[in-house]
Parts: sequence; C-alpha cells; structure tokens
Amino acid sequence: MYRAHLDSLIVSDNTQVVTDMTIDRDACVVGVDFGTLSGRAVVVRVRDGAELGTAVHEYRHGVVDQVLPATSRPLPPEWALQVPADYLDVLRTAVPQAVEAAGISAAQVVGIGTDFTACTMVPVTADGTPLCDLPEFAENPHAYIKLWRHHAAQPQADRINELARQRKEPWLARYGGLISSEWEFAKGLQVLEEAPEVYAAMEHWVEAADWIVWQLTGTYTRNACTAGYKGIHQDGRYPSDDFLAELNPEFATFVADKLDHPLSALGDRAGGLTARAAEWTGLPQGIAVSVGNVDAHVTAPAAQAVGPGQMVAIMGTSTCHVMSGDVLREVPGMCGVVDGGIVPGLWGYEAGQSGVGDIFAWFLRNQVPPAYHEQASERGITVHDLLSELAAGQQVGEHGLVALDWHSGNRSVLVDHELSGVVVGQTLATKAEDVYRALLEATAFGTRMIIDTFTDAGVPVTEFVIAGGLVKNTLMMQIYADVVNLPLSVIGSAQGPALGSAMHAAVAAGAYQDIREASDSMGSVRRNVFTPVPENVEAYERLFHDYLELHDYFGRGANDVMHRLREYRRAALEGKS
Repeated sequence: MYRAHLDSLIVSDNTQVVTDMTIDRDACVVGVDFGTLSGRAVVVRVRDGAELGTAVHEYRHGVVDQVLPATSRPLPPEWALQVPADYLDVLRTAVPQAVEAAGISAAQVVGIGTDFTACTMVPVTADGTPLCDLPEFAENPHAYIKLWRHHAAQPQADRINELARQRKEPWLARYGGLISSEWEFAKGLQVLEEAPEVYAAMEHWVEAADWIVWQLTGTYTRNACTAGYKGIHQDGRYPSDDFLAELNPEFATFVADKLDHPLSALGDRAGGLTARAAEWTGLPQGIAVSVGNVDAHVTAPAAQAVGPGQMVAIMGTSTCHVMSGDVLREVPGMCGVVDGGIVPGLWGYEAGQSGVGDIFAWFLRNQVPPAYHEQASERGITVHDLLSELAAGQQVGEHGLVALDWHSGNRSVLVDHELSGVVVGQTLATKAEDVYRALLEATAFGTRMIIDTFTDAGVPVTEFVIAGGLVKNTLMMQIYADVVNLPLSVIGSAQGPALGSAMHAAVAAGAYQDIREASDSMGSVRRNVFTPVPENVEAYERLFHDYLELHDYFGRGANDVMHRLREYRRAALEGKS
C-alpha cells in the first residue's frame, strides 16, 4: 500500500532528520538506467507507476573496444572499456530533460534510483576518483572501466575455475560450476598481472552500480546483488585468502584490500542526494537515493514478476534471464543464485546470453547487401523491419539453416567466451533474410537451453516475461513463443530497468514497505501476448535437436576448433603490433 505519510525521513547524507513529512499524492521518483551505449531517465508517479517523462543520453565515447581515446593506440582483442565521465553526463542531461518532459516541478521528486550493466568495474582511489581521470594513468587501458562485455580476462577465469574444481570450493556450484571472465575476480586478477602499477594504486575495485550511487550520495555503498552474482559472495563470505594466493601470491589480499565493504540490501536508502549531485540533476538536495542494482534484476519487479517460476528475459544487446525461486538448486551454467538477489525472501537466479541484439546489429552492418538498405530507405522503414517482413513469410525450416548464437561467446549454459558464431546450411541460394531468421531462431534456441536446464535442475519456469527493446520485433517474439513452447507475457513499460529503479527509489523514500508492495502498485505487465502455434512448436522441436547437436559438438569439447581459431587470431594480431 502506498504510504503518503512518514513519521521520519533521513533527507541529507544521513545527518539531517525531518519529522512528520507528508509525501504528496503527486510525488514522483526518478529511475536512471545505465546501459551499454546510453543512459535513460524516467520520471514516475509514486502512487500508480505512471511514467510521466523520459530522456536518453548517448555516451560520448560509447564502447571503447578499438582504440584508447587518450592515445589512439589499438586495444587488444576482446577488450571493452568505458569512460566514467560519460555516466556523469547522463545525470547532467537525461535527468533534467526527463523532469522537464514530465511537466512537473523538481520539488515533487522524493527519490532517485539507478541500475547498471554488470559486471562493469571501476578502479578508483580512496575518494572514488577513477584512475583513468588521473594524469599518470590516462594512457593505461587498465585504469579505465572494464565493461561487462570485456572478455580479455578469460585466461584468468580459466585458472580460477580449474583451481576451484581442484580444491572443491563449495561456492563454485552456486555459479553453475563456472566463474565468468566478465566478473569481478577474473578482471581484478587481469589488472594485477598485466598492470601491477594500476593494481597498486587502486584503493577500491567498484561495481559501476555502486560507483554511480557514490557520486550521488558521497558515500560508498556496496549492493548485495552484484556482490552475490558477480563478486562470489556466498553465505557471508568471499573466496578465501589461501585460494587467492594459489592463483597469484600478490592476489591473496584482494578481498581485504580492494573489494570488501559492508553490503546493503536492495531497496535500502544509500543516503541523501548531495549538493553537487543536486546541481547536476536539478533535483532537491537530500532526497532518497536507493542502493545500486543491476539492470536485469531491477526489471523483474517492474514486470510484476516477483514470484517463484516467473522468468524475465531482458532483451537488448544481450539478454539476461532472471527468476526467483523458493528452493535452492544447483543449475549448471547459471550465472549465480543469491538469497534475496531479486526480492527479499526468495532465491534469485540469473542466466544470460552474451550476444542477442548485438548479433543482429553486426549482421546488418557487415553482411546485408546495399540493395536491402536502399529498399528499406525507399519504403521509409528500417532494415530490421524489412528483413523481419521478408523472413516472416517463410515456413519454419524453409531457409535450410541452423545457427549458433555465440558471436559474443556463451554466457549460459556453457560459460565460455572463447566460443564463436556458426551458420550451417548456407548455399548460393541463401538470402540475407534467411540468415537473419536463422540468427533470430538461434537466440531463441539459446534461451530454450537455459529454460530446459533450469527445469531439469528442479527450478521450473512457469511463466516467461519479455522486457527490453527487442519486444518490438513481433516475428522474434512469436519465434520465441514457438521455440520455448510457453506463452510470452510482455512488460507494460518500454523502460523496464528505469521503472524498476524508480520503484526501488520509492521504497528507499519510504512510500512503500518493500519492493513487492511497490511492484503491485507501480509495475505493469500484459499477460500471454504471444502464444505458441502448435505446428510451429513441432517443427522447431526438430530444428532444436539439430541446434543441440551443434551446441554440444562445438561447446562441450568434442571439437575445440573455435578456441584454436581465437588463438590464431590473437597470435596474428600480436605479430602485427
């Protein structure tokens, strides 16, 4: 229930207390979603979740994966960095623009919440200054933010996994048996071994989700979500010092020196908005700032999917699958399971696909002939729309293709970012729309692998909910419904993560008792929008078995050609440098 009256509220950096404060019926909160390429803000009315205004700001530097801006020197393969100033620009531009678009007074805003991609890591000084902002480190790529899709720490991840298996570390099963190269420990070990001077200067190894809250409140708060899913924090502990010392003696104190910090629960108040952050955003100083969160996990309450078995797929450049369960199970290849990782009182499960929208974008940039672009331009539609229209006229299997969706590696269930994409069955008659549809189907098969793995492990998926920008592609949505053989529900908001962050801000401001209560009033979902077509289900079942055969052949060790090709590429590029 919406609580319009608060007996007390801490309003400014945990020092000033205001009593007998009333939250007006038209009070609003702001949610800010920091994505891979941009940040978006949404202004939401507290009492009913109405989205009153939005704004988007594209990062000036985008994803830094080719050359380092400060030097113009090429980066090695599999690197993906970002520039922290781009995130602050979102606060300076998107937030005030969203408030203006909402047509409200900034004085009506009682809280702000944020979410971030993860695992996105920032090496900082004791006061939170990113090392790349220091003159002595401006030309060192390891001093920059390592974006979630930075996969160059795969050798370190391999060693972590092998040692954990040898030692039978109990925490390994909580991550499906594999720690990803995307996560905190692998990336931290890479910094130590490749840039020890950066590692020595780094006082804190901080998730971007927590760094942005630090900038808003002036206080470093570490959220329990990223600590559990990306930081190997289980049952109140991190991996032991002696385990870390076996990886590298200099890494033994990584947790104590660089990582460890008191954890805060999701929906808690991290602090009040500082004067500096109020100047950036145009919002009132002292309003509640909620504890940081992950873009996927924060979306589940926005889609009213807070019960056991309700899996939410947040589909964009990649896809993250999150679901709560009332039992603890070990699911092979999952990204993690955390007590209260999505909502209090339930186990929060996570899995994902490293490339989805990115694969389609790559295909359009590099594989689609100019004639398609010209035709789309003439008709005033996008090339995605044109290819979807052409592909929609096909029967299942008509293109004669099957693809593997590993162009950005495999996050679940194989957890191997050395894997790569495959399209089987191409002939001289194959057209762009054929391959496009095969790639759509491949990502659906990847999701089917995840759902089947959870179900087989005793965590059944009873409802499948879609969020994210790709929900607009109706062909893709129907393919997913047919492949997974489940009705697809669709989140009612086009800004799911930002709405979820705003809901957590409402909880932090005291308007709701907890995130479940906020979800009931502010969340939105349309049930069973896409339903399976029986004849398509049957046809895709045959095609899925072909996908599964390729999946296991290339992904489970029968043929390691993909790994060898990666080694050839690295060696060739190193020879050129």
